[in-house]
Amino acid sequence: MRQNSYLPDTANDIAQYFNKAGMPSQQETLGQIVVEILGDGRNLNRKTLCTKLLSRLEHASGPEEESHYHALIGLLFEREV
Repeated sequence: MRQNSYLPDTANDIAQYFNKAGMPSQQETLGQIVVEILGDGRNLNRKTLCTKLLSRLEHASGPEEESHYHALIGLLFEREV
């Protein structure tokens, strides 16, 4: 019979998981923005999405967050061939 000498520290493992998951995914961010726009009673379109993203970009707390919003703004202007 084999015994593992490794006993996981559950609280530490959970804390490390959440530290790695600092930025929401693109889908989560867009979902939050859509909920805000619709909650304000505004029409959902490219212009309102872009305006919200630019506002969030202006208030970004660091380069990683800025990059996240730049990527989302880029998605709004991609053209399908």
